[in-house]
Amino acid sequence: MKDAIKKIVVDAAEQAFENGMLPSDQIPDIQIEETKYQTHGDYSTNFAMVSASIQKMSPRKIAQSIVLEIEAGKKGKNRSLVEKVEIAGPGFINFFLSNKAWHPVVDHILDQDKLYGSSNIGKNEKVQVEFVSANPTGPLHVGHGRGAAVGDSVGNILSFAGFSVQKEYYINDSGRQIKTLGTSVWLRLLQKRGEQIDFPEDCYKGDYIKEFANEILKKHGNELIKQDEKDAITVCARLAAKKILQGIKDDLSNFGVTFDQWFSEQSLYDSKRVEKAIDMFKSKDLIYEEDGALWFRTMDFGDEKNRVVVKSSGLTTYFASDIAYHMEKYERGFDRIIDVWGADHHGYIKRIDASVIASGKKSEQFEVILVQLVNLLRGGKPFQMSTRAGRFVTLKEIVDEVGKDAARFMFLSRSYDSGLDFDLELAKQKNSENPVYYVQYVHARITGILLKAKQEKIIHDIDFNRGENLNLLNEPAEIKLIKILNAFRENVEKSAVTLHPHIIFTYLMNLASAFHGYYNRHKVIGDDIKIVKARLSLVLAVKKVIRNGLTLLGVSAPERM
Repeated sequence: MKDAIKKIVVDAAEQAFENGMLPSDQIPDIQIEETKYQTHGDYSTNFAMVSASIQKMSPRKIAQSIVLEIEAGKKGKNRSLVEKVEIAGPGFINFFLSNKAWHPVVDHILDQDKLYGSSNIGKNEKVQVEFVSANPTGPLHVGHGRGAAVGDSVGNILSFAGFSVQKEYYINDSGRQIKTLGTSVWLRLLQKRGEQIDFPEDCYKGDYIKEFANEILKKHGNELIKQDEKDAITVCARLAAKKILQGIKDDLSNFGVTFDQWFSEQSLYDSKRVEKAIDMFKSKDLIYEEDGALWFRTMDFGDEKNRVVVKSSGLTTYFASDIAYHMEKYERGFDRIIDVWGADHHGYIKRIDASVIASGKKSEQFEVILVQLVNLLRGGKPFQMSTRAGRFVTLKEIVDEVGKDAARFMFLSRSYDSGLDFDLELAKQKNSENPVYYVQYVHARITGILLKAKQEKIIHDIDFNRGENLNLLNEPAEIKLIKILNAFRENVEKSAVTLHPHIIFTYLMNLASAFHGYYNRHKVIGDDIKIVKARLSLVLAVKKVIRNGLTLLGVSAPERM
């Protein structure tokens, strides 16, 4: 629709130039925007304001010449869609569209089906989205769940908007935390054998550690006890990390999240990539030695201080492997890297950004999504679920209680920039108070309407790609619905550009609200068969857009509820 309005404006400007009403035929970059208020029409353009310096005329006078040409040529193909044109303020041109301008939207949706709302703004740009990437030292918690929902949906939306997307999980299977995991399991194993052990404060205390220790003791106890303690701890770490990682994969799969690649941190050391990255930056004098340690000159790139990559003990830091990892990503051919991190990693952005720029990439080729915390509620009151896994609530517990769809939809109900109150009781309700039920019910209800129409032989199938009698859709609520449907692609593109999936959540809530309001006031299956078929076409279009939007968020669109 915006393209059609833009063509009307450009054609009118060219005609005004030919008729001597405008001194220049130059067309600037103009905007066509939806108006905020219905009284201002459907769309507005800033053509007159941005043309003032070119035409050497006042914006209002330019607007008057454009409106005159539009009025004079109303019988043209596109101009006949415009019911009225007005000049507002300093020279905005407002367009009031006729009802028939909106009717083709329904046919377009029915024809495009699962592709409706898709876009090519990404131009196949190769993007990697890395998310969750939790250490395989324990189960995923509720915070990981929000990050998983955000990262997965961002990847879906970018793909739908024409980007070539790969989703990746970075396995932190090297370093101090993995050693701590092995130590924790080993000490619990010794306790199981009856030894008196003072369990260190910095070890993992969850019951899952005791379970692993018991399992390893039964399967490998005799051979482990004979080994050197250091070797035994390494074995415990490897076995426990493997078990935990499988649990993480299972939990994410049940949450509807799959990855194109699982990337091992240890592989960066095995392939000498970390060593090579350090040597490369040393050769550029971006890594220097001081007090026996190696430091990266991140201050040269805007960081508050330089950062250690190799400690005086000779051990590398996580920053060292992260430098190598991000270099490896770009070597794979990605144009853009998006990392989804917890909000507590805010201070880490500058140093990674510094390493990216130092490796020859632009800062805008690296982006970080910081996901804020989740506050669990039950019935509006703060709640901490009892858990066998330590002092945090696991993602599995959330999904087991409220289901995948409700969990994902609630996680995406607000911008990840803000903290989220997640009410477990609300997420389980089967009424309009529950956002996911409110939206999914539209899809299920429309399926029921279409099935009834088929049973009454009004339609042959509940799915079709051409509307009938669309010119009869003239009720204000019908036009409102079509306008919202028409805005789906724009919302997808906005979500893709800003990396904010909650935009799709908000859109679906608005569409569901408009449908519920329409359905409560107007019978879809009534006495006038022509109007019935027109309305069946409209509600089928609503159903398809609801499904497409839910799919982007990783939420199912049920046929019945």
